[in-house]
Amino acid sequence: MRYSRTLSTVAATAAVVVTGTVLLPAQAQAVGSVHLYKVHYDSPGTDSRSNASLNGEYVQIRNTTTRAVSLTGWTVVDSASHKYTFGSYSLARGKTVTIRTGSGTNTATSRYQGRAAYVWNNDRDKATLKKSTGALVDTCSYNSTRVDYKIC
Repeated sequence: MRYSRTLSTVAATAAVVVTGTVLLPAQAQAVGSVHLYKVHYDSPGTDSRSNASLNGEYVQIRNTTTRAVSLTGWTVVDSASHKYTFGSYSLARGKTVTIRTGSGTNTATSRYQGRAAYVWNNDRDKATLKKSTGALVDTCSYNSTRVDYKIC
């Protein structure tokens, strides 16, 4: 009887070790990515089409990898095919870039589409992030008028 309990304990311990070993690679792969982080689809206040109001509408992309990633040629597009294409740009490791609808001066943390009209619908829409090759990177959909933004 004692032998079978010991054998059962060894088998259970081995199963835990094997399971832990099997899970480690999956966890390591999920450590970092470049992904849509937030869509702020309803700018504060009245939709007046002022530049301040247009820039209150934005989408954020986050880099959680351990290296800078070139976003040159990458695109963000909504359901109505409004498209923003990154020019020469690299997103530093661990950083977030905000793509605003209106006009402004591009910086390392903010990019501007230069539009005079809103892009993101105030009730439902879908943001799609693609590489310069057209390969899908991420999507983020929302369907709500109760809040002004969606954390993706």
